[in-house]
Amino acid sequence: MRGLMYVLTVMTVIGLAFWAYRENYTTQTALDDAQTLQRQIGEARNRLAVLRAEWAYLNRPDRLRDLADLNFERLQLLPLRPDQFGRIEQVAYPPLDGAIIDGIIEVSNQEGL
Repeated sequence: MRGLMYVLTVMTVIGLAFWAYRENYTTQTALDDAQTLQRQIGEARNRLAVLRAEWAYLNRPDRLRDLADLNFERLQLLPLRPDQFGRIEQVAYPPLDGAIIDGIIEVSNQEGL
């Protein structure tokens, strides 16, 4: 009986050692994957910062003004003038035919809210 207990104990220890060994390598793989993702995120953020800087550089008002002057014959872009803007009263809204709302409109499927 004692021999059987020794064998079961040894088998349990071997089984637990194998499980711990496998979990260790699974954890190491997950940590390596996380580090790879963090590095990729950092590289993507750096690329985004460069693209934002390039966008700001390309959208300088003096550069755009020069481009508009160079391509005036083809694009015919002119500077904005105050008389080109309208007032809110000049906007034509669609008529409200049949859209008379009276009373309370329930927008929830729950009663009592």
